[in-house]
Amino acid sequence: MDSTNTIRRQNQTGITGFVLLGLSVDPKNKRLLFAIGLLVYLLTLAGNLVIIILIRVDQRLKTPMYFLLGNLSFIEICSTSTTLPEVLWDLLLGDKSISFIGCALQMYFFATLGSTECVLLSVMAYDRYAAICHPLQYTLIMSQPICWRLLAASWIIGNFNSVINTSLVFSLTFCHSNETDHFFFDIPPILHLSCSDVVLVQLMIFTVSAFLMIVPFSLILLSYILIVSSVLKIRRASGRIKTFSACISHLTVVSIFYGTIIYTYLRPSSNHSLDEDRLVSVFYAIITPLLNPLIYSFRNKEVQGAFWRALGKNML
Repeated sequence: MDSTNTIRRQNQTGITGFVLLGLSVDPKNKRLLFAIGLLVYLLTLAGNLVIIILIRVDQRLKTPMYFLLGNLSFIEICSTSTTLPEVLWDLLLGDKSISFIGCALQMYFFATLGSTECVLLSVMAYDRYAAICHPLQYTLIMSQPICWRLLAASWIIGNFNSVINTSLVFSLTFCHSNETDHFFFDIPPILHLSCSDVVLVQLMIFTVSAFLMIVPFSLILLSYILIVSSVLKIRRASGRIKTFSACISHLTVVSIFYGTIIYTYLRPSSNHSLDEDRLVSVFYAIITPLLNPLIYSFRNKEVQGAFWRALGKNML
């Protein structure tokens, strides 16, 4: 949506921007929340940057799985940087206001990154399926050109979903309160501020979001059904455990990520509670990017080995 239409709508509604009430309105909690938020942000950046650097410099990690993992870490860095700096700025200086354009940009970027992650997690499940069920053809199935195409498709689909949802939200008229009881500009709390009839827009957003979430999630389930079927054919129990253990981290990340976003975006609007939305949003917007390096990477022996090899080189 262009800035001319945005400004025209601002003049019509009398609202020139929005106000984020943030995580807490109690001044006594601000310093503590700022310290915790800053620590979480720095740990998230550090953890995901370490993963990206290790994958770039260690030749043993030059595989499709780690190529995709590096891109997941990049998405987590960008996603956290879209929301947390604004929260920290508010906690530090008390500046809660943001313009229409700033609100739209934050929603667009956050939705793009979240949607891209949805698709990328399904690509990572397909990678595990190819490695376990077709080990002899794995390098052909997940060749470098194919990996780049799958990654590009993830970003294109994510961007397409974000453009539609952001455009739908900001096609509405806002003439009620401009205060949103949230810590970033997500779709559900912004819809509460509109004085337009949002039923059709909610239905369209629900349809688009459901398609984006359900199709990749179904592909993930299908991949793991085939993986489990293949693993059960292994005679030795130790072999089954070792093979399936490579998937546990991915399943954990998928469960946390999809569980929270499905709860937020795919439940009926009549069941929405701003307090619940804010709490659940903390998990997929802040906690998940922090946990991903720990769940998915640092418990991985290959990543641990790469870390200690890199540390050993730097100490010599």
